[in-house]
Amino acid sequence: MQFFGGTEISPSPPAPTASGNNAHMLYIFNRNGVALLYREWNRPLKTLSPQQDHKLMFGLLFSLKSLTAKMDPTSADKGNLGVPQLPGQGCSFHSFRTNTYKLSFMESPSGIKLILVTHPKTGDLRDSLKYIYNLYVEYVVKNPLYSPGTPISCELFNKTVDQYVRGLG
Repeated sequence: MQFFGGTEISPSPPAPTASGNNAHMLYIFNRNGVALLYREWNRPLKTLSPQQDHKLMFGLLFSLKSLTAKMDPTSADKGNLGVPQLPGQGCSFHSFRTNTYKLSFMESPSGIKLILVTHPKTGDLRDSLKYIYNLYVEYVVKNPLYSPGTPISCELFNKTVDQYVRGLG
């Protein structure tokens, strides 16, 4: 079966970009900013409550998407800064890097946002995010017991994502 990006879920996911577990956190938000999933692996410092952390991350994404759309050199119609745009509208970003982490981002056509925070030297994770999205479609969206817009509690999805992300570089 083909999903986002024309790829299939296969027993062989995209190859890790480096050795070891360099993943820190994974967020999945719906189009309304509701956190559907949050996982952390290597996060030694916890300064915010989960609700504050989710609001801060979604606000960061909203601001970066708005900023990159307004800086788009190919579009004359930029609208007002801060006005939400539809997925795929305007210019967007895939990742950014600081001296302590790298944030990789993908938004599906349905507005599902996947954010993976990793070690700063981690390579391109676009294929990995597409693979995680395909897992989401296969194990969560197609699950008749799942109610859209609620936190993900599918054990098979959680286990598969944990196993895959632990192998990422």
